[in-house]
Amino acid sequence: MKNYKTSFLLKTIIYLFFIGLSIAAMFSCSKKNYSAVVTPPYESLIIQPDYSNLYYWAAHPWKKDASDSVPKPLRLSYHPDSSVDVFFIHPTTLTSQKYKLWNAAINDTSLNIKTDNSTILYQASVFNEQCRIFAPRYRQAHINAFYIDTKESEKYFDTAYEDIKAAFVYYLQNFNGGRPIIIASHSQGTKHAARLLKEFFEGKPLQNKLVCAYIPGLPVPQNYFTSLIPCKDSTSTGCFVTWRTFKRGYTETHFIAHENFKAVVINPLSWTCDTTLIKSKNNLGGVLLKFNKVVPHVVNANIHNNILWTSKPDIFGKLFFTKKNYHVGDINLFYMNIRQNVKTRIGAFWKQ
Repeated sequence: MKNYKTSFLLKTIIYLFFIGLSIAAMFSCSKKNYSAVVTPPYESLIIQPDYSNLYYWAAHPWKKDASDSVPKPLRLSYHPDSSVDVFFIHPTTLTSQKYKLWNAAINDTSLNIKTDNSTILYQASVFNEQCRIFAPRYRQAHINAFYIDTKESEKYFDTAYEDIKAAFVYYLQNFNGGRPIIIASHSQGTKHAARLLKEFFEGKPLQNKLVCAYIPGLPVPQNYFTSLIPCKDSTSTGCFVTWRTFKRGYTETHFIAHENFKAVVINPLSWTCDTTLIKSKNNLGGVLLKFNKVVPHVVNANIHNNILWTSKPDIFGKLFFTKKNYHVGDINLFYMNIRQNVKTRIGAFWKQ
């Protein structure tokens, strides 16, 4: 009897296992499971992304992704609109010093998860009330590419831009349908966004479809564009805004201290290039370590030379917060101001 029970139990387990495999196979073939994909062996990861496959979009309106997330305090008043598209280019997430490649493997699952749970969740989501969000995965350059000779690094950034351009062309041909566009980015993403704006928008018909470009995190020299200009106020359209955030009194020594050009800086608390200190009461709220918490009046801000200076973030435990480079918070420290400004500019665009 004991052997019979053991045999019966074993058969049941095997039966349930194969039932589970059948169910998994059924769902993997479902059209609703947009992101289902078989990851190839590591040796074949160095491939160009195919943007007809939704897997190669970190954010896309046809699938559920991190950019759809809304901080809990905002959910009751959340009324999404999809009249405008955002093309978002994420910053560098390839930072591991153990990584042996200069450009990211596009099917690196762990890296893609890291990207989704950081920049797509905390940055791209700022646009999700007024816009459809398109954020391509791309063969981003390793963080170390910023610290080597420019002639050497440019080929790695060119590879990354090759993907961004391909994604944008695919987006225009298959998804845009004549909608107004917002270009958004951060850090390495801004390097590519500026190039994209120059190639596809400046002096071209598409510039008439540009609501605004939100491109913080890397310097944009004042002479980089010829006809595409910085936004003069909170309602200007067809223009761009950019800034880099540091603690007041601090100038980063590796890059900024050696800059021999004038960069565009727009204060996201006033949306002007005025150097006046804008008090923290004008900061509608940041979304920092806890995505579901909005921290009001988190910093004040003023423009100083090529950068944006802010107060130390007014957060719990700030006495122990010693960082002076607030690069990772370029968007997060001004989350609610950006969110509101997107709505304002879209309204101004439609009025025009």
